[in-house]
Amino acid sequence: MAKSNRRNGARSDGAARTAVKRGRVASPSPDAIKHPIAPNAPVDLSSRQPLRTGTVQLLSDVEEAEFEETVRKQLQLMGEDPDREGLIRTPTRVARSLAWLTRGYRENAWTAVGEGVFTEKHDHMVMVRDIELYSLCEHHLLPFFGKAHIAYIPSGRIVGLSKLPRLVEVFARRLQVQERLTGQIAQAICEVLQPRGVGVVIEAVHLCMMMRGVEKQNSKTITSALLGSFRDDAKTRDEFLRLAHGRE
Repeated sequence: MAKSNRRNGARSDGAARTAVKRGRVASPSPDAIKHPIAPNAPVDLSSRQPLRTGTVQLLSDVEEAEFEETVRKQLQLMGEDPDREGLIRTPTRVARSLAWLTRGYRENAWTAVGEGVFTEKHDHMVMVRDIELYSLCEHHLLPFFGKAHIAYIPSGRIVGLSKLPRLVEVFARRLQVQERLTGQIAQAICEVLQPRGVGVVIEAVHLCMMMRGVEKQNSKTITSALLGSFRDDAKTRDEFLRLAHGRE
């Protein structure tokens, strides 16, 4: 029996090593995610195998191959040799990197929140400030990054605090403009919680302004979206903006 177990273990280890060499590792599919609030929302990625790095494989093998060929062509158009040592695996890395950086297309507000909404009579402002965000400008595919400040006033339901940064990720991990990103986050919170009001402020710097074009290194873009009582009530709006900008 011991020998049989060792043989089975050896076969398992060998299969695992082979899977790692191919850039994949086998993983059991997780249970289906439950979404009690939104019946139509989630995109189930459980059938996709994880990459060797432990991240989720967002591209099928066919999609990845097409992406790699596109990147190889880009390298050639730049005057590079995609077959030289330093660039041999660059097409694969770029394909997987961009799939990861734009993974928000495969998610939505309901997948981000999951079961993290709770009934609660709290009716005062809830705020999470200084949420880091990273996104890609849709005009030049260059990064912009900064912080988001989010607040809402509940109307019978609250959301787990970690879910607000997750909502930011859903919309930041797409090709974006900062103005739209700000509004999408605010609207998503409204759809999930139906609160009395929502406020979102984003402060970000854009590499498309810093690395090219006007090349201004110290400029910062600030956008806001105010819905419900944050827009209609001056005191609520002023309190939110004061807290968002650190003037307590």
